[in-house]
Amino acid sequence: MQAKWLVFTALFLTNSWAGEFECGSLTNQYGPYDYTNPEHFKNRLPIVEQFHFNRDVESLNKGMTGHVLGDITYTLRAFPNHHRALFAVVRYYTGPDTEYSKEHMSAECFFDRALRFKPNDAVVHMLYGIYLHKKQKHDEALKKYQRGLQLSPNFAELHYNLGLLYIDMKKLQEAKNHAQKAYQQGYPLAGLKQKLSDAGVW
Repeated sequence: MQAKWLVFTALFLTNSWAGEFECGSLTNQYGPYDYTNPEHFKNRLPIVEQFHFNRDVESLNKGMTGHVLGDITYTLRAFPNHHRALFAVVRYYTGPDTEYSKEHMSAECFFDRALRFKPNDAVVHMLYGIYLHKKQKHDEALKKYQRGLQLSPNFAELHYNLGLLYIDMKKLQEAKNHAQKAYQQGYPLAGLKQKLSDAGVW
């Protein structure tokens, strides 16, 4: 048992060091703070969002202090698992008019940092899965969704997105199973149901 624990620890530390080497340390002048921590959310988050994450930044229309990705980067350095900022990353890096800049890190690095900071945040796993799904990396997306469900088995939005992935993977029964779990919990979007209906399995 001790040997297995040592192997696991070594692998974990190796992965952490590799992530830090590629994507930078989590150490930051302000933070890092946890988006899921009520105290941080109430008392720390408004300070960041007031100057770096308004509706224009979130919708990718324009930045508050310069380029929109600069403000998103500042936000995610202060709050590495900021869910809405991570979703903005997904949309930015999968958008049609993406401007890539060497001054900013990759989408993969934003998610690496988020998961190093808060590895048990199911929403981060889901958002990473959405990004990978949009990049047509279906097997990798599946792993992220499955890990998210291990952490939060009744997460309706995750079941919904996993259902969409299974449709693209041509696994319609699995898609239906997760659609039922999402809709049983009152998930509002009908897109998955419509896709299953079009495929003749709903």
